[in-house]
Amino acid sequence: MNLLLAEILYLAGRLNLKLLCCFGHERCNILFAGANMLNRRELLKAAALAPAVWERTLAQAEDQTLRLRAEARGLLFGAAAAWPVLRDDPDYAKHFAAECGILVPENVLKMGPVHPEPEKYNFEPADFMADFCAKNRMKMRGHTLVWHSQAWPWLKTVVTPQNARRHLEEHIRTVAGRYKGRMHSWDVVNEAINPADGREDGLRKTAWLEMLGPEYLEIAFQTAHEADPTAMLCYNDYGLDYDTPEQEARRAAVLRLLRRLIERKVPLHALGTQAHLSAANRQNINPETLHRFFGEVTQLGLKILITELDVTDQGLPEDIEARDKAVAEVYRTYLGVAVREPALIAVLTWGLTDRYTWLARRSPREGGTRVRVLPLDSEYRRKPAWYAIAEALDSRKV
Repeated sequence: MNLLLAEILYLAGRLNLKLLCCFGHERCNILFAGANMLNRRELLKAAALAPAVWERTLAQAEDQTLRLRAEARGLLFGAAAAWPVLRDDPDYAKHFAAECGILVPENVLKMGPVHPEPEKYNFEPADFMADFCAKNRMKMRGHTLVWHSQAWPWLKTVVTPQNARRHLEEHIRTVAGRYKGRMHSWDVVNEAINPADGREDGLRKTAWLEMLGPEYLEIAFQTAHEADPTAMLCYNDYGLDYDTPEQEARRAAVLRLLRRLIERKVPLHALGTQAHLSAANRQNINPETLHRFFGEVTQLGLKILITELDVTDQGLPEDIEARDKAVAEVYRTYLGVAVREPALIAVLTWGLTDRYTWLARRSPREGGTRVRVLPLDSEYRRKPAWYAIAEALDSRKV
């Protein structure tokens, strides 16, 4: 093996070729670059050292977290964090800080949890998360300023068409303003599209639409921008991933909405696509369809964030190896398309470890076996899903 390596280096030097270590390791590159300055005997000596260098390089590559892999490719990798788990589980916090360069709270910044009473806000959980991010040199996303679900408990009894705008603007100014300059991005409006509701514009029938009309989206984005001018403002939605008639209709409706907001000079900067996927339905992922949709978003001048990625294993066999393989293949296929898009700036999974995932409740397995849906298992060990994500991140062209 050493002799073969020396021959390769010698020939490369004679032909003035530049060889690069596939890991980009400095010592390997120095060795390769020096090939044309060494004679054949010297190269044999140098080659004898190469296995040790490569062994260390392989170990270093294995130690690279998803956070570091993403940063090396100009991306952010992160996940949704649960509170108070982040506060109370030191192992969770340790792995989260290592693997993630950006955090998004699962629930604590949604309208109801953060604003439970008309004159009362609860910022303690989100403040803790913001401090955690600062201490660990992580970025933070806000999720979400306007959503029809997990709304204010007092919405129906206090808010009317006459005062709806005042309440909405006050909420956004207060919440976004509190974290001014600390948020990488905000999901300003979440899941406003639902073609099944039958409206020509594809908008979901919500209390905000009923009281303020379609302009509620413009109000939300404009107010958020005024409250935090440096934050990237996103529209966030689900069901944009599969090559099915239903999701094709959703993609078309989202594109119409984005175009309308842009035409009206709304401060909209990015699309967040949630990407809640299923390994049992992996045949519905068509890379060409996905690539075309991402391209249409890019043509609008918007950035793209994958905001809530996970892959349910519901409907798969009990065999762990088979499940892990199927789940990993979905991560690999989906992200393999996404990372090709220059507009993509961040990938976030909805949770980091199977120990804490909403899918244990939302999509439980028959028989009660633990779901295996995220990069790390319930003991914080890397799974095939982790390696599939790493592979996709590494394939991103810089």
